[in-house]
Amino acid sequence: MDLLQLFQWFEATAIGTAVRESLWMFPAIQCGHLLTLALLGGAVLVVDLRMLGLGLTAQPINELAAKVHPWMVAAWAGIIVTGIPMFLSEAVKCFYSPPFWYKIGLLVLASAYTLTIRRRVTAAQPDSRRAAPVALASLVLWSGVGFAGRWIAFY
Repeated sequence: MDLLQLFQWFEATAIGTAVRESLWMFPAIQCGHLLTLALLGGAVLVVDLRMLGLGLTAQPINELAAKVHPWMVAAWAGIIVTGIPMFLSEAVKCFYSPPFWYKIGLLVLASAYTLTIRRRVTAAQPDSRRAAPVALASLVLWSGVGFAGRWIAFY
């Protein structure tokens, strides 16, 4: 089975068919997807801006990151839970969509970066000198995920 056949199979699943054929399911799921994306963006943004020295400067980076982390994980899970049925409903369209592949690639990269490099820096000394470049890279990666996701609809 090649990749296109796999995507055709995804689209033919009961979930893909139900979402695609329903008048309200895709928009409802998409609303949840966008809300969790906003929550993730807020969680990432508040810590990254702190790492850049642009807000909440009285709060140490490591404490703020620890407080925000559960929200970030919950939002990331929400994005995955809502993204899967959206993908299943239009998997073949996604197969042919370069923005979809950019989004998935950036999502994997941003998630890995956040859970490794960014997490080590935020857990380090309260105000590490490495914080600003790490925050900028985080902002670029997560912004790329959002822009590529939005681009899917217009491609």
